[in-house]
Amino acid sequence: MNRRGAHSKVSQERWLVSYADFITLLFAFFVVLYAFAKADQKKQIQVSAAIDSAFQSLSITSTIPGSPSSISKNELPASTGPRYRAEQSTSVAQVQADLENISRDLQMRLSMQIAQRTVSIRLGDGGLVISLREAGFFNSGSAIPRPETEATLRQIADSLANTSYDVRVEGHTDTVPIHNPEFDSNWELSSARAIRIARLLLQMRTIPPEQLSAAGYAEYRPIASNNTLEGRAVNRRVDLVVMPRTVLDISRPDTAEDKTGWRKITDQ
Repeated sequence: MNRRGAHSKVSQERWLVSYADFITLLFAFFVVLYAFAKADQKKQIQVSAAIDSAFQSLSITSTIPGSPSSISKNELPASTGPRYRAEQSTSVAQVQADLENISRDLQMRLSMQIAQRTVSIRLGDGGLVISLREAGFFNSGSAIPRPETEATLRQIADSLANTSYDVRVEGHTDTVPIHNPEFDSNWELSSARAIRIARLLLQMRTIPPEQLSAAGYAEYRPIASNNTLEGRAVNRRVDLVVMPRTVLDISRPDTAEDKTGWRKITDQ
């Protein structure tokens, strides 16, 4: 009797083994799902942070609807360049994709100049940077562009004509002081070169004037060492920086504030 009772008790509780196995597998399944979800979230955060850092902005708008640039663009002639959407608020990822597309288009158009090392194209912290080396576009100590400059600028302007991204023309020099009848300092030379290039772009009537600006930085933003001839040659340049437009207003209390402390206008 005792032996049969023990056997019956064991038989009745065998289902607990299968149930425990099922619960263990179910727990492992949810652990795997949770791990995948956390991994995707971490990756998204890392990608977002990298893009935000690259453009120094958490949210970027290209052209605010109803702004002068969106109106004047309708008056511009048609262009052979690729078309990009920038007439409404654009995500950072979309901005990066647009700039990469522009970069590829420019690399095809300017392949000869790139091969001759008179033009370089790179994605920088502020946007897409198109560098025009002094050796290919200016005589030493002069702000008057060489005749061949216009053809290169025409290719750049055609590529940028269908975007509403801003274009900042930046003049840069090396650390060698300048003093000639035209310029007393590198500040004046770098600014004059930037203005001359911006004027040529305006005359082509493909980029709206409100999207263009010019600045001179003299020798204070080098991209190579000024201790060598090669480094100084690289630093003597005019950069065209294609960058998204961020409209900020620190005076309005009803604007959305990001974690950098700036407030972005959400309505116009």
